Amino acid sequence: MGLFGVLPSFFLLSCIIFLLILIRRRHIKAGNLPPGPTPLPLLGNFLQVNFWNTISSFYKLKEKYGPVFTIYRGSSPVVVLCGYKTVKEAFINNAEIFGDRGPLIEMGDSNKYGMGLSNGERWRQLRRFSLFTLRNFGMGKRPFEERIQEEAQFLVEALQKTQGHPFDPTVYLNHAVCNIICCAVFGNRFEYEDKYLANLVNLISAFLQFRSSPSVQVKVFFPDLMRILPGPHNKLARYLNDLKSFVMQRVQMHRESFDPNCPRGFIDCFLAKMEQEKENPASEFHDKSLSASILNLLIAGTEAVSVTIRYGLLILLRYPEIEAKVQEEIDRVIGRNRSPSMEDRTRMPYTDAVIHEIQRFGDIAPLSLPHLVTSDTQFQGYSLPKGTNILAILSTVLHDPQYFETPEKFNPGHFLDENGAFKKNEAFLPFSAGKRICPGESLTRMELFLLFTTLLQNLNVKTLQDRDKIDLSPVFQCSSKRPRPYRLCMVPR
Repeated sequence: MGLFGVLPSFFLLSCIIFLLILIRRRHIKAGNLPPGPTPLPLLGNFLQVNFWNTISSFYKLKEKYGPVFTIYRGSSPVVVLCGYKTVKEAFINNAEIFGDRGPLIEMGDSNKYGMGLSNGERWRQLRRFSLFTLRNFGMGKRPFEERIQEEAQFLVEALQKTQGHPFDPTVYLNHAVCNIICCAVFGNRFEYEDKYLANLVNLISAFLQFRSSPSVQVKVFFPDLMRILPGPHNKLARYLNDLKSFVMQRVQMHRESFDPNCPRGFIDCFLAKMEQEKENPASEFHDKSLSASILNLLIAGTEAVSVTIRYGLLILLRYPEIEAKVQEEIDRVIGRNRSPSMEDRTRMPYTDAVIHEIQRFGDIAPLSLPHLVTSDTQFQGYSLPKGTNILAILSTVLHDPQYFETPEKFNPGHFLDENGAFKKNEAFLPFSAGKRICPGESLTRMELFLLFTTLLQNLNVKTLQDRDKIDLSPVFQCSSKRPRPYRLCMVPR
């Protein structure tokens, strides 16, 4: 056999030996991880994941391997948690061990900064500052409640202008909800026709939609490889950079008119903190942290509430008897002559139950953001090394049959006792749980209640199609769920 006959065989043998060494090293490092499908060398469990519908893939693996299993993204193991008891044991009972944030590959350098994605002392400082600042501006309290009430009235006025004609509510809801978070971040709202607001909403929507595309999910699976390969996945960085540029333009506007004695919102307070710590070389308060924190607030603060209300309106189109019961309670407790307030919620158990059930049934964020194990630990008989990536399927919590009688059906009774009083359910975790629970939970609850009740206080929802044919099943976008596109009519009551 000549030299050219030996070389291919030698190359093939070398590849096999390399892969065997790689597999052995990974096995030694992984230790006694939970069971899961056998990963392929380098590819991991690429073939077991449907990138158009990641959640359905995880559900199939759950049925086979149980509530705790392991998948491999390339050569990196990820432990997946399912069901309320499992998620509670990890995120609540062992909050410190499961409390770090895992990397969101698609967020690029923003992983290192901001209160949502950072870790360690940086995360503690930024989260403490952000929560303190937002509370000072009334978030979750009466002053901010008044801003939401005002925005709810603007939304009603805008919807009344549709004059009962069919329309898609997406843009109206996005503008209203984005305006609310803009009040906290920038210190002011915008008219719905304002090009600045429209541009911001469009940038957020485009980024989130593309982030859920299969090409980006492949990048999450193979970050090192996809970083150097050309392809559509690289568009995400451009969307993110457009958002960052938009935000920093606004920051520059605030710098030029900055008055430390009269802060207008989160940006001004952050600029004051930067000035205070300008002599500290180790300060966590700089432009990169400011940009990332603003992005965290705008993206999370716009999408979740808007999509939830959009799902809620679709549900009311399907079940007009639920709309009638909510409106009866609104008329009895609030009437038609004043705006709903958070004090009303305790006297409106049915409305409160309906809003909770919309969140549970809609389940718009079925997969938690990634967590990291902070130290070697034992969990349900398995060994999880420090740095192990953790994902929780929150869908399996919100649809856990041990805690919800009819998990696949819309049923406000999940949150009502036998006397019709509101009943808490410990498995209601749409905001996740533990140290990394969504910091905007109180604001989201306030927005959902005030916007939902104000809309139904003033307007009836109508549909031109057969209600029995309205499809409430979601559209899956990789690891997210959305209501199916629809049009409705809204007419004054």
